[in-house]
Amino acid sequence: QVQLVETGGGSVQAGGSLKLSCEVSGYKDTMNCMAWFRQAPGKEREGVAIFYFRNSNTRYADSVKGRFTISTDNAKKQVYLQMDDLKPEDTAMYYCAAEPNRAFSLWDDRFRYWGRGTQVTVSE
Repeated sequence: QVQLVETGGGSVQAGGSLKLSCEVSGYKDTMNCMAWFRQAPGKEREGVAIFYFRNSNTRYADSVKGRFTISTDNAKKQVYLQMDDLKPEDTAMYYCAAEPNRAFSLWDDRFRYWGRGTQVTVSE
């Protein structure tokens, strides 16, 4: 059974940093892509960053470009999201998603596997 577990959320002041981690278990091969999504109360879920394992390409939402960095470990079993210069509008539940077969875009949430999420709260 494939599981994704996110860790690293918390509460920080504006301008601070957090690093989220997502560990994949129960899947022997390498995923096609993994991404971070977020959902704030009363808002739709949105893609934040995506990593494509075949070519190591990355994509970011305009709202986080230059502040967030997605990366992976050598074993390709963990994906990270380094979040710097955090803003109150970054407050949301952050979810890790993984897709084994297709190279979805950041605006397509049909990923096969999802974690349960980790809360990020940024105060003024």
